[in-house]
Amino acid sequence: MGEAVTTGAADFTLAARIAGLGVSEILQIGARAAAMKRVGRPVIILGAGEPDFDTPEHVSAAATAAMAAGQTKYTALDGTPELKAAIAAKFRRENGLDYTTAEITVAAGAKQIIYNAMMASLNPGDEVVIPTPCWTTYSDIVRIADGVPVLVPCDAAAGFRLRADQLRAVITPRTRWLMMNSPSNPSGAAYGAADYRPLLDVLLDAPQVWLLADDMYEHIVYGNFRFVTPAALEPRLRDRVLTVNGVSKAYAMTGWRIGYAGGPEPLIRAIAVVQSQSTSCPSSISQAAALAALDGPQDFLKDRAESFRIRRDAVVTALNAIDGIACRVPEGAFYTFASCEGMIGRITPEGQRIGSDRDFCGWLLDHAHVATVPGAAFGLSRYFRISYATSMAELDEALDRIARACATLRNE
Repeated sequence: MGEAVTTGAADFTLAARIAGLGVSEILQIGARAAAMKRVGRPVIILGAGEPDFDTPEHVSAAATAAMAAGQTKYTALDGTPELKAAIAAKFRRENGLDYTTAEITVAAGAKQIIYNAMMASLNPGDEVVIPTPCWTTYSDIVRIADGVPVLVPCDAAAGFRLRADQLRAVITPRTRWLMMNSPSNPSGAAYGAADYRPLLDVLLDAPQVWLLADDMYEHIVYGNFRFVTPAALEPRLRDRVLTVNGVSKAYAMTGWRIGYAGGPEPLIRAIAVVQSQSTSCPSSISQAAALAALDGPQDFLKDRAESFRIRRDAVVTALNAIDGIACRVPEGAFYTFASCEGMIGRITPEGQRIGSDRDFCGWLLDHAHVATVPGAAFGLSRYFRISYATSMAELDEALDRIARACATLRNE
């Protein structure tokens, strides 16, 4: 039975599938920080995973041209033929993957593709292995689809990466999927070929387990790290891999809501069934913009990644200079996931004891006016996430505030 909720007009019964879920903690923190800003508090928000760059001009121009040409009607259910062809070309050009257009799906964001895939494939009690820390949406989608998320902690000592022995230990006859995200939100950790290889060997021995590879941050990697996607690394798994990507992060198109994926045709057809009864086709204008993004110039991607690299280095250096905080250098994405272990148990000037990472982040917001996200929101406590997808001026000010606030904490 669902949970009865009393309202002003009538009793509303909440569906059991979402009774234990809530709005994303990241969004809650962002909303609270925004409310503080509206009343005049000088809050700096380092919680949102959204590039501060504008959408490239040629992409916006393509959307304008599409509207002028009357491309404002429904499109094919899961992507226009032109966009699917561009996605197939992208997979061949950048990833060494050969998908037909029948093996490609397009949706209103990568989140919808993951939702569609879980709804299309999970039966009640099916298990999905998710290394943590992980994007908060993964486990909630699994629960909504009546699956069971199996969370496997991967801390900083392990580079926030899943090990083969951990994976092998949690696989059961009910395991249906392994979800991987590289580079990762929230840790920025990434899996190179040598990191993936032992995990793929485990999957070769577990034919009931499929792999969802979330490659959303593919183009935001640093130094000598070389991005690789699992289906290209191990062709024998190709028919059990859904490769998910999108235009949101690399092309600064978060609000356009276009994600895409390549995978075996039976799964893609099943995903289309789910989409047909939910949103139907993605926005026609957004699809035209995504086509321009994938087919257009790509040279600016390296420049933007270098800008993020400069910010990453500044944030990591500043955090590691604070007594009680330790921050690993991430390989990609635009997040740091620093340990606040050394802050737990300290006393604030107001006499409050910091008992958890949630306490720490809440105190930073209230007293330093800096919004960060506790690691508990991502399934791994005693850490906190900073998004450095904002200006250096804001980052410098925020990090100075954090350092000054932490200096006021005292040990018991």
